[in-house]
Amino acid sequence: MTPRPHAGPEVGGRIRARRLMRGWSIRFAASRAGVSHATWSRIERGLQATGNRFTLADIARALECHPDELAGAPVPAADRQASAALAGVHAVRQALIDIDPAEPAPGLAAPLPVLARSAELAESLLQTCDYAGAVRLLPGLLRDLHAETAGPDGRRAYRLLCSAAHTASSVLRNLGLPADAWLAAERCREAAEGADDPVLRGYATYARASAAAAAGSYQRALTLAERGADDLRPHSARPGGAEVLGTLHLMCAMAGQGSGRPDESRAFSAEAAALARRTGEAPTTMGLFFGPTNVAIWRITIEVEEGDPGRAVEIARHTTPAAVPIGIRQVYYYADTARALAQLRTADREAVRLLLNAERVAPQHVHTSAAVAETVRTLLERSSRRAGGTELRGLSARLS
Repeated sequence: MTPRPHAGPEVGGRIRARRLMRGWSIRFAASRAGVSHATWSRIERGLQATGNRFTLADIARALECHPDELAGAPVPAADRQASAALAGVHAVRQALIDIDPAEPAPGLAAPLPVLARSAELAESLLQTCDYAGAVRLLPGLLRDLHAETAGPDGRRAYRLLCSAAHTASSVLRNLGLPADAWLAAERCREAAEGADDPVLRGYATYARASAAAAAGSYQRALTLAERGADDLRPHSARPGGAEVLGTLHLMCAMAGQGSGRPDESRAFSAEAAALARRTGEAPTTMGLFFGPTNVAIWRITIEVEEGDPGRAVEIARHTTPAAVPIGIRQVYYYADTARALAQLRTADREAVRLLLNAERVAPQHVHTSAAVAETVRTLLERSSRRAGGTELRGLSARLS
């Protein structure tokens, strides 16, 4: 059995010492952990047990250390939200299987205006990397929108279903489930066909190419994205067309790098950058946030994957991630710049700082990311206290 953490003078003393080392008041530290300051004070004085591993993990997370360092015994890390997201995936998968466009949808659905607000909420949850929240919402939303495609405003329902399926594909991909992401992308494609909209068809192609790349099928992703860009180009003046076209160019760049074609990859990146200079920092068109800043963040990811980490760091130095006001892009900036620095072996302390920034922006994403886990392992192998070993051990404990 896992030893249950229990507070006493030793545990409380360790918590107090680490809080004072940070220069924080009890009230401030408790607010970071999500507990009352009275509870924190009693724990510090050894008058109250932490009660369970979750409370101790919350306190350790607030103090940016490993729970073991507070408890004096191994304590399993727990990210309840990330675990909830993974636990809810089966319901999303079932819904995606059930909403076959060739089959009639049983039952009644909520009115389309209500479903439109739910689809917008699902997209906003994705943008803030609240995967658990999105996973709770998506099964019912997908089924209701499927039912509404047979209604009097079927075309609008198809458009909303395309958006919801795209959101589902992105969530599943970011949870490390590319096959499920592919299924959602296929439903996205079917909905785009039902809406008979060339921009949505390009949007769905991007979802399919992203799922293929996440599975390591870079040549398939490149073929899909190139074909999608060619099909969309005559319609790029339509609303959202330029943003989707530019994002398809970025996917071509990513897939080209993964296929071992760095020159082609950089040509696609340059084409996307040229288009971004014309569109500027686009508004929230289809949740893509296409523009110069997002192009730069994509280029960091592309270079760190199989390209030049030095170039990735140089791009990062001239990029302000806050110009894209959504967590799902900012977290890639921080995490991938940290990966590049770890590869260069020249700035481990800065890499740790960036990883902690990524965790603050999007904890669910970081705690389930294989790429982040690999970076943390790399840094831990050569860490020292001066280079951020304590913070790294804490982050390592919080990863799924």
